[in-house]
Amino acid sequence: MIAEELITDSIVPLRTSDTGDEALGIMAEFYVKHLPIVNNTQLLGLVSEDDLLHHDPEEPVGAMDLSLNRPYVHSNDHFYEVLRMMALHQLSVIPVVDEEDNYLGLITLEDLLQHFARTGGFAEPGSIIVLETSKRGYSLAEIARIVESENASVLNSFVGTSPDGSTVEVTIKINAHNNNAILATFERFGYEVKASYREDEYEDVLKERFDSFMAYMNV
Repeated sequence: MIAEELITDSIVPLRTSDTGDEALGIMAEFYVKHLPIVNNTQLLGLVSEDDLLHHDPEEPVGAMDLSLNRPYVHSNDHFYEVLRMMALHQLSVIPVVDEEDNYLGLITLEDLLQHFARTGGFAEPGSIIVLETSKRGYSLAEIARIVESENASVLNSFVGTSPDGSTVEVTIKINAHNNNAILATFERFGYEVKASYREDEYEDVLKERFDSFMAYMNV
């Protein structure tokens, strides 16, 4: 999945003549905290809600000093790059440009999260396991082999490193509800099983956290 496939057509960018009040109205309507400013096809920048609240509401957005350094992604950037840029700049939307830097549209954080939730094996039934191992001993191939030795498969994985860099935490989703034999095998191979969740136990928690996050984004 690349950036141009995630563009939404529901939000029109700001023109330089649009006022702060108009921009805040659009943000409130679409539950976002950022909007691109475009002159014809040229992306001029990204205005934030904080920028607008620190200026005269009747002032045109084209005359405002912007706190963000024109963040954007290219149309052929991978989904992970879009996610990285939005997290790096803490954005609710990110503009998309073509190879000539012409504005093509924008991607919202909500659409990105919805896409993320529908891909990568999240929709597949199964269970979740959280492992910890030394950084030196970490091998995703070995983890996959252990799971496969118990007639299951890894649907997706996330890897994080401890603050001191000595250990690795690996979260995997597997396509098996009953993971007791897999947990025992991991422990036999020296992995620390920090947590495990059957999907029927965990999906309500995930839904609650996702709803809480989206409610926060809509504030």
